[in-house]
Parts: sequence; structure tokens; C-alpha cells
Amino acid sequence: MLEPALAPGATPSHAYLFHGPAGTGKRTVARALAAQLLGEHDRVERGTHPDLTWVTPSGAHELLVSDVDEAVVAAATRTPFEAAKRVFVIERADTMIEQAANRMLKTLEEPPGFVHLILLTDRLGEVLPTIASRCQHVRFDPLPPERMVERLRQRGIEDGTMALACARLALGDGARAAALALGDGPELRAEAEAFAVAAQAGDLASRPWATLLERAEARGIVARAEVDAAFAADRELLAKRDRRRAETEHAERARRVHRRARTQALDLGLQLVALWFRDLAAVAWGAEDVVYAVDRLPALRAAAGGADPASFRRAVELVEETRERLLLNVSEELACEALAYRLEAEVGGVPVA
Repeated sequence: MLEPALAPGATPSHAYLFHGPAGTGKRTVARALAAQLLGEHDRVERGTHPDLTWVTPSGAHELLVSDVDEAVVAAATRTPFEAAKRVFVIERADTMIEQAANRMLKTLEEPPGFVHLILLTDRLGEVLPTIASRCQHVRFDPLPPERMVERLRQRGIEDGTMALACARLALGDGARAAALALGDGPELRAEAEAFAVAAQAGDLASRPWATLLERAEARGIVARAEVDAAFAADRELLAKRDRRRAETEHAERARRVHRRARTQALDLGLQLVALWFRDLAAVAWGAEDVVYAVDRLPALRAAAGGADPASFRRAVELVEETRERLLLNVSEELACEALAYRLEAEVGGVPVA
């Protein structure tokens, strides 16, 4: 898609939207495209070319008006310093707040002929429609598990079977594969599996969903703390007359950031629950070669023995329905509790060894 636009006499699009799972090379290709457009590789690679602007969200988890106002909107009206073009790369376009998007609209609709914008996102569905509709989309396909396993080994994961499991469970997302294999990823996997096993065993008195909620809340608190720290550092630089308004805006932004981080963490945990039941169905159908959690095969065999594969498939559908409800700002506690009892009703008659 990009090579024909760079051919002699061709006209590249004024705005591209690179989308696909994390770790699939969007930043690398964006930098290579910028080097082609500006006609220079070395300084683009080092990030020092005066006609290349690389924007990342300053709000920790949100792209703010201040991130794009001067750096993109105003700068796009100025002629290039050295090259014949100016290139603007904007990371995490899905975190762009509505006010920032409104500031960007004219630049996206009617940029000067020398301006090219490259927006990057791991979450195409969360990019505001007003932004996405004004860009040419470039899809980056998920990485094959073998590539992700190689990367995990480079990061010190020596257990090849566990690395392959994390790569498959990541569904092509290189960043998620690393998150599952490193840090608290193994603990998250264990908690998701414990939720599924408890529902199948009919052992819900211990509220197995609570650990997923606690971990999600912890991630939300960390995200909010980052936003609070950034605001505290900037607050003293504000004029006193501006502080009250800034504090009100910050409080709302911090609330959104906390909610987004918490919901994303819980969504990942529930996705792992769904993938566990998906693997149980595969084992019950005699298709172990397509199992994702290959490092859990003995446990999967014990849990799937003698069960109806269709019940596990219905369990997957129940989890996916709950994940969709979370987007509607329902009570996460009640949604997870209801899911647990619905799963118990669906698969609870199957003994777990």
C-alpha cells in the first residue's frame, strides 16, 4: 500500500492511520516512511530531523489538546525547515480526547501540500470516527506466534512451552505476549484460570472473580497516580487564576484514566477466561493441536474429560457477552458475579480432576 505512493510521480496520502496489534512494527514503518518522505535516513532514525515531529501523549493515558495544538496544528502551517515536506507522527491516536480531535480536524481535512500525518493505534475501534474517517488506513497483521516466541526468548523467557502459550494467548499482539510472560502476567493467567475452574467446579463461595477485580483496580490506581504526578509537577507553573479550572479538568481526566486502565485490565483477565474455555472445547473435540495454553495441557485434559464440547463453547459466548457489557459502564462487580453463576449453570456439571 505504501510503496506505490512513494513511486516517482505518485502523491502520498496527507494522512495515514496505521492500525494493528501492538508490537507489529507500526512505529518502525512510520519512521521508515518519514525517512522516505523527507529524503534522509540518519537524522530521522535518531529523531533529530527538524521537519519530523513525533508526538506521544503527555497525559500518561490520554492525548491532550496541548499535545497537538502547537506541535501539530500550528506547526503544520509553517513551511519546512530543510526538506520539501513536514511529517508528523502521532502515537496512540485512540487516546486522543475529543477536544484534541476537534483541534486536529482542519489540519486533517485541508493540510498544506507539504504536510503528511501518520497516526498510530493498537485499538482501531477506539479512534474517534471524525479522526479515522479522514485518514487512509494501513492494517498491520498480527505477528505469528513463532516470531513472538523468539522475542520472548530474547527477553529472558527460557521456558519454550510457556513462551509459546503466551504468544498464542496474545492473539498476535506482541506487547500482550510480553505482558503475559513477564511481570505479573503469570499471576494474571493463574487468576483467570482459577476463575474458570471454580465456575466449572461450582465453587463460587470464595468469589474467584475478586482477584481479577483487585488486580484491575490496582492497575487503575497506578495509571491515576501517573496522571496525578504529572499534574502536580505542572500545577505550580500555572497562574493562580488558572489553577481552579486546571484542577477541575485534571480531576475529570484522572477519573477517565483510572476507569480506562481498570477496564482494560479486567477485560484482559476475562479474555483469558474465555480462552481457557475455548481450549477446553478444543481438547474435548480432540483438537489439541490448536490449543493456545499449551503449557496447561494436563490440566485442560483433566477438566475436559467426558464433557460436552458445546458447553464450553457456550461458556466462551457468556464471557464475551460480559466483556461487551463492560463497555456500557455497568457494575464490574455485579457483571463478574453474574458471569460466574451463569458459567456454573452452563459447565458446572462437569467434574474437575
